[in-house]
Amino acid sequence: MTKDGKQAAMLLDRSDVRVKHETGVSDAVRAFFDRVKSGDLGSLPVVAGLIIIWTVFASLNPIFLSSNNLVNLLFDASTVGVISLGIVCVLMVGEIDLSVGSISGFASALVGTLWVNQGWPIALAIVAAVAVGGLFGCLYAVLFNRLGMPSFISTLAGLLAVLGMQLYVLGATGSINLPYGSAIVDFGQLLVMPRPVSYTLAVIPGIVLLVSGLRTITHRRAAQLSAPSVGGIVFRAVVMTTALELVVFYLNQGRGIPWMFGLFVGLVVAMSYALTRTRWGRSMTAVGGNREAARRAGINVRFIYMSAFVLCSMFAAFGGVLSAARLASASQQAGTGDVNLNAIAAAVIGGTSLFGGRGSAYSALLGIIVIQSIANGLTLLDLSSSLRYMITGAVLAIAVIVDSLARRSRVSHGRA
Repeated sequence: MTKDGKQAAMLLDRSDVRVKHETGVSDAVRAFFDRVKSGDLGSLPVVAGLIIIWTVFASLNPIFLSSNNLVNLLFDASTVGVISLGIVCVLMVGEIDLSVGSISGFASALVGTLWVNQGWPIALAIVAAVAVGGLFGCLYAVLFNRLGMPSFISTLAGLLAVLGMQLYVLGATGSINLPYGSAIVDFGQLLVMPRPVSYTLAVIPGIVLLVSGLRTITHRRAAQLSAPSVGGIVFRAVVMTTALELVVFYLNQGRGIPWMFGLFVGLVVAMSYALTRTRWGRSMTAVGGNREAARRAGINVRFIYMSAFVLCSMFAAFGGVLSAARLASASQQAGTGDVNLNAIAAAVIGGTSLFGGRGSAYSALLGIIVIQSIANGLTLLDLSSSLRYMITGAVLAIAVIVDSLARRSRVSHGRA
């Protein structure tokens, strides 16, 4: 074959590849298994683990899967879940924040002091607490960017310093009770969505998936690139909508879906959009993957680190406010214990990589549901907290092992 003939054949082969489209659900399934083989596991491990955990606890105590118990689980998961959402930000750039528990406790103490003791409006007190949390993140970023202090050390020092500030603010009493019947306490303990609202919100993700999927198909086909089938997109949208409506229907058999959990999910969706659809989010991934390459590509690396630390601390402070609303008090115990570890573990268990450059806002949602399910199930079985720590530690270790193996698989697959 002549040189021109070979080139023509190559162009023909490329054209065939470019206009090839998925024909249905079978192609989507095949593509899914190809991604798994290449090490792109996504949320598969955590979903499988959640199914196992729920099956075990349901078999040991049928109350675990009752609608009212699941509603309580969602209430409890929302507070640490918001803190974990901030952890996702710093893990994305390959760093860590060990002070989120202390910042959340200090924020709750600050809200109690400003609102109850000083008479500030509750909204202004919350804004002040979140803003102070952002200042801590700004300090960590300055220490990291200007002085090169490892985030492990700076945030560990911050953990101790902020804990001392929390104790100082609370004073000799050690706790401040928030007024029962106030809007914030009702929000943290009682308020649930009206049923029509919950059913309507459950339809939105399916509609978004359908619209964005059809738009992607149109753009890729216009560029003569391979594209998923319309039938596959419609199928996934229908399955998602049906599943969400069934979940909402089941939870509405009890108290209903908490507004606080709805707020948490809203924050997750907003952060997911920011991380995946904005230049800032792509820069976060690039910096976490290779800092020097990101710098040479023109990314303001210092600003990215600054934004990650500030967002993490602000989410920690806001999570502390929600925790105070849930408990109707701000005390010396707020933010202590396992809050720190659970927030970090939730992000990692949910699928955010400790190596940086890979993660999702939905990691916080999936991970905290796993951790809260373990805590809730063991509480129903009247077992000691020691088992909860051991089981959570084992699940965290498994998540890190899976992440390491998947990372190794992706590297080897890329070389192949």
